[in-house]
Amino acid sequence: MRALVTGGAGFIGSHLAEELLNRNQEVWVLDDLSTGSLENITHLTGLERFHFVEGAITDSSLLADLVGRVDVIYHLAAAVGVRLIIEKPVETIETNIRGTEILLQSARVGYKKVIVASTSEVYGKNEKAPFSEDHDLVFGSTIKSRWSYGCSKAIDEFLALAYWRQWKLPVVIVRFFNTVGPRQTGRYGMVIPTFAAQALAGEPITVFGDGNQSRCFTYVTDAVGAVATLSECPEAVGEVFNVGSTEELTMNELALRIKQLARSASEIVHVPYHEAYEEGFEDMQRRVPDISKIRRAIGYAPSVTTDQMLTAVIDVHRAKALSSATEPGRR
Repeated sequence: MRALVTGGAGFIGSHLAEELLNRNQEVWVLDDLSTGSLENITHLTGLERFHFVEGAITDSSLLADLVGRVDVIYHLAAAVGVRLIIEKPVETIETNIRGTEILLQSARVGYKKVIVASTSEVYGKNEKAPFSEDHDLVFGSTIKSRWSYGCSKAIDEFLALAYWRQWKLPVVIVRFFNTVGPRQTGRYGMVIPTFAAQALAGEPITVFGDGNQSRCFTYVTDAVGAVATLSECPEAVGEVFNVGSTEELTMNELALRIKQLARSASEIVHVPYHEAYEEGFEDMQRRVPDISKIRRAIGYAPSVTTDQMLTAVIDVHRAKALSSATEPGRR
């Protein structure tokens, strides 16, 4: 089996490339390195079955060439992170929608299976948690750019499913719920690496809003294992699946747990949303998945607890801090 992972130098994409290689597949990775990093895939570059191509998802000729080489495509290339969405709303919309359109056009030529990575953000302001795949998507006003990411990913889903209904292109949609693990950066607002870095540095742990908003975190190895298995499941074609866990934590609880696990003396402080992002910023109060559908389809069950994943992330950041402290010229 030969696979293409778009956005494969990113956090989830690099772990997915590893998972596919472990399943004895040949893997091509396409990434423009705008948010991904060569550091994430350096350990793979010497492998015979691994190929990296630097390029944009919107480069139609390059994409057509790569799609022609493979049997299945995992489409993870996207603008990600709340902060990036606020700072670069045009790139968010163009990358997510135009990139998916070009990829689906290329896949249709060779009738290649496409696994489209979506997000729990598509549920928007819906308050009917836990979220099932057939629940309504409720977005805020177009005046608030915060909703552009979720809306653009919803359009990706509509487009992919339209290709399935109209042309029977085999597609599978996966909605990730707060995936975490090594290689994730806090650069664009991801909460766990941000909290971990602050706790280890003895800096204030900054909780946005009142901290009562809750999330369910999924360890990256659980997530990519589920995605790879769904791609092999004939019954998954034309369907949408939540990929997540059901262990719910508020941001206040998360900050306290990271502080404890890191053995940190950091103070936990609250920062108003308008100071963290923009005036009038809105957030999802709860983000909890119903995972019964994916459990029925492939027997999925999360195997890594929240404390285990938090410890793993803290250990990675602690190792980085020690490495930086011992670099020549640093004291």
